[in-house]
Amino acid sequence: MSTDPLQPQLAMALGDLTHVPAPIVPPGYALRHFEPGDEAAWVGLVDEAFGGPAHAPEWMYERLDDWDFDPARVWFVVQGTQPVATAIAWYRPRWGLTAGYLHMVAGAKAHRGRGLGAAVSAAALTHLRREGRDRAVLETDDFRIPAVRAYLTLGFVPRLIHDNQRARWRTVLAACGRDPEAYAAWLDGPLDPPAD
Repeated sequence: MSTDPLQPQLAMALGDLTHVPAPIVPPGYALRHFEPGDEAAWVGLVDEAFGGPAHAPEWMYERLDDWDFDPARVWFVVQGTQPVATAIAWYRPRWGLTAGYLHMVAGAKAHRGRGLGAAVSAAALTHLRREGRDRAVLETDDFRIPAVRAYLTLGFVPRLIHDNQRARWRTVLAACGRDPEAYAAWLDGPLDPPAD
């Protein structure tokens, strides 16, 4: 059992995919799927966001070799031909048979603050809806305040999977400029761990 006070990761849930906003991409950027040759850019984005190179290239090859991998599930915001933000429309059975999983949301530091994470996330969530998923889950870290802020804007709410997350979520929400008491129904409610 982990004694890390920031474990397990925070979870968030979006209970209805029918109201996901259309992706809004700023001028000079475009959305597209993974294409052959994107591997290095994909690894670079994820490693920059998650403190690589611990994740590369193993995590990418795990995804590419996964029986469920589909290039259409990997979304990029590009500037010209260069991927600058990414998100994956994924699936993990532990979160429920009809739930999609928003995964590996990452952006280049030089392009942050332009809404690219929200745009690429909205594209991935729209993809999940087209696949027939009715809701979505994601996991994130306490210190990813800009990402959590974007997820809240998309309609995600805290999903408590461990008692230590009640206080952690209050701190994170306050750092996002949100009133934690507005989320009391989730923060004071019962635990809702995934089915492992």
